[in-house]
Amino acid sequence: MSSVKIEVVVKEHCKLGESPLWEEKKNSLLFVDITGKKVFQWNSLTKEVQSIPVDAPVSLVALRKCGGYMITQGTQFAALNWQNKSVTTITHVDNDKSDTRFNDGKVDPAGRLFAGTMGNEIRPAVIERKQGSLYTLFPDHSVVKNFDMVDISNGLDWSLDHRTFFYIDSLSYSVDAFDYDLQTGDISNRRSIYKMAKEDNIPDGMSIDTEGKLWVACYNGGRVIRIDPETGKRIQTVKMPAEQTTSCCFGGPDYSELYVTSASQEMDEAAWARDPQAGNVFKITGLGVKGVPPCPYAG
Repeated sequence: MSSVKIEVVVKEHCKLGESPLWEEKKNSLLFVDITGKKVFQWNSLTKEVQSIPVDAPVSLVALRKCGGYMITQGTQFAALNWQNKSVTTITHVDNDKSDTRFNDGKVDPAGRLFAGTMGNEIRPAVIERKQGSLYTLFPDHSVVKNFDMVDISNGLDWSLDHRTFFYIDSLSYSVDAFDYDLQTGDISNRRSIYKMAKEDNIPDGMSIDTEGKLWVACYNGGRVIRIDPETGKRIQTVKMPAEQTTSCCFGGPDYSELYVTSASQEMDEAAWARDPQAGNVFKITGLGVKGVPPCPYAG
């Protein structure tokens, strides 16, 4: 197996970098800085970084079949037009709450956008508990709440046969699985498939590879771990040069590169001295596995 190499590809020192997304036709990586309220695009060929500021915390970016992108900002599902830098609200959620925001999300293989909310943070990873929910935005722009009582709705993905939905509620320190109905988008039969080890710290963003194994970014753990959802075992650990590791996605010409976002929340001078790469975006090569291309939202 080739040796693993980690390099910094975007030096932005994001406050809360998240939601890395590979856009194959542009050879580009998109990601967000949630609390910095920006959507970024890094061109892997020219190394150019572009960004668009938005009006509220922006927690995810997704491809859209009809062009442009989908984002979540505050408690809104919205469309982003990169050319004219405009954001168009599609719908709001959590209308009965004043202290939540969207967090992570992803498009399923049928083109529905799954995204979850969380209570606003008192400080990083310290929140009012059980304020979040997991939602689905259908292609017709209707919304379904799948469940509530969520702490920090986070990483999600689908098995290669599309029969299992994987999901992380960070403060449960668990990776969970549900039975998944691709035709309807219904989820059922929740169970834990992996309990985080103490050194892993908080499970955050997640991505699946073509062998059906899950890659989980570990917030405050400074690592990405690979787990086998069949056995519930951790089978690989990649230590990162940033403690606040937030999310990961596969990309590059053949999806063999793992891109990892990070954060730089509440860091004093001593913390920056220990963790000078905090908030940057990293590329890992030499893992010997490939990822699955992202699905576009169908609405």
